[in-house]
Amino acid sequence: MSSGLVLIDKPQGWTSHDVVAKMRGILGTRKVGHAGTLDPMATGLLILGVNSGTKLLQYLLGKDKTYAATIRLGQTTLSDDADGEIMASVDASGVTDEQIDAEISKLTGPISQLPSSVSAKKVDGKRAYDLVREGKEVNLEPKPVEIYSFERVGPARRVGELVDFDVVVRCSTGTYVRALARDIGSSLKVGGHLTALRRTQIDGFDLAQATSMTVEPVLIDLESAATKLFPGLEVGEQEVIDIRHGKRVKLESEDAELALTKEGSLVALVSRIGSEYKSMAVFEVEG
Repeated sequence: MSSGLVLIDKPQGWTSHDVVAKMRGILGTRKVGHAGTLDPMATGLLILGVNSGTKLLQYLLGKDKTYAATIRLGQTTLSDDADGEIMASVDASGVTDEQIDAEISKLTGPISQLPSSVSAKKVDGKRAYDLVREGKEVNLEPKPVEIYSFERVGPARRVGELVDFDVVVRCSTGTYVRALARDIGSSLKVGGHLTALRRTQIDGFDLAQATSMTVEPVLIDLESAATKLFPGLEVGEQEVIDIRHGKRVKLESEDAELALTKEGSLVALVSRIGSEYKSMAVFEVEG
């Protein structure tokens, strides 16, 4: 198996680590990693790096993401999603679409978000979800995130005393969509949690390009993958030699970061320092 990225449509119930382990067997290489986890309940786009493609994963971690989700009002759960124990139930049948939209508007733009207590955040060296499972109280600090767009899709649906509605959220990395559900429910004084979550986009990579776990995965080659993340620039043989020897090079560009290519192969990722460029990651030609 050559190097590059593989886009997987993660099924519900699988951890991101489960997917990586399965794909190691399918792809025939131990060198497989992922660019940001999805909770077991969540489905959708999981980007895997294969062989030298693992060098690209760190540059995907900070990218913006888009999710389709379903929020349920009237129930509060321990984990803020459907996998957690129901902690309280309240009649939410009187909540209107207009009230929901008003709360969505408050959570759009730069906000300070308190992460879910059952999260992978570390507290004194331990994961928050491990501490919660041990029955310990977890106090996390709010963190700044940005919600670029947050829209309700279609009318809310009444299910007895509960209210379900669908949303699409485009947000900065580190955002907890289940915390958005929790906060809407809390503000409306009925409680809320997430019943479905599907990641549809990470930066320029789309779920439509992904394959399921039941078919042969499609490898996006290193050059194609890197030039989705950075502006591409074709370089000559001397620049290739210099970069691979750790030297800085002068290039005809004003971009802060570049993906350097030569004859269809990715040479390096470089960043601008003064009037020159220095390598961030170097790639060998695969034969």
